[in-house]
Amino acid sequence: MSETVIELKHLKKYYGTSRGIEDVSLKINKGEIYGFIGPNGAGKSTTIRTIMGLINKTSGEIFINGEMLKFDDINVKRIIGYLPSEINLYDDMTVAELLDYHESFYHKDLSKRKKELVKLLKIDLNKKIEDLSLGNLKKVGIVLALMHEPKILILDEPTSGLDPIMQNVFHDLLLKEKEKGTTILYSSHILNEVSNICDRVGLIKDGKIIKEDKMDNIKKDNYTYLRISSKEIEKIKKEIKLKIYKETDNEVIFINNLKSNELITRLSKYNIDNLLIEEVPLEDLFINYYK
Repeated sequence: MSETVIELKHLKKYYGTSRGIEDVSLKINKGEIYGFIGPNGAGKSTTIRTIMGLINKTSGEIFINGEMLKFDDINVKRIIGYLPSEINLYDDMTVAELLDYHESFYHKDLSKRKKELVKLLKIDLNKKIEDLSLGNLKKVGIVLALMHEPKILILDEPTSGLDPIMQNVFHDLLLKEKEKGTTILYSSHILNEVSNICDRVGLIKDGKIIKEDKMDNIKKDNYTYLRISSKEIEKIKKEIKLKIYKETDNEVIFINNLKSNELITRLSKYNIDNLLIEEVPLEDLFINYYK
């Protein structure tokens, strides 16, 4: 049986009469990368800030390793690495000074791990924080979140500002953390990157979880795009009985949920010039949940 590390029960946050999150319940298991998916404003950051104690919840319960989380529980926060969506640091420090200052809060030697991360992410220690680009600032934030080797990582839009090469480096880093048993909550609205590293995903809309499933199930339990060019396209449209996604004069893209044999049988009686079956982009798989 899987060991639950993070559990939220009916978590609610209101700002006066304005909704932050309405009723968020989820469980994240040890060594799992859990993708927390939703458009901007859906409630992802509010949920994370509530877990981190940066804002007070209106109601509900938060459990870490089976223990109810208290607002000022320092011992629990020592085992969490947190990367916020927006990085705000001391502008007048150099990167080296900031990392040393961060290390001083922990009662152990972090120098080896710190050096490993700085080298991997190609960070200039001599630059001042105020002179860093958005991408380099995010890389410093990653080091701050990981250098104390936390058991739990909570990441809010972690790749914003990173170039594609550095995004791949970061994802490889997370997969190595997973191998070590680190539990990771990964919040994002970039669906393709989530599909590459997450074990399960929870979709949040209007402050509520609307779907939760294994990433593999979401990928396979859906449809393909069927692109057909034919002089009989009007006849095909009437008789094939598949929903149309897009169309031009003599080409139509259908949303296909038929098995291969049934699809071939239906199409065999038509004269078809071109036929292409395409995998549906992840964004399109999820978009139906947000209509």
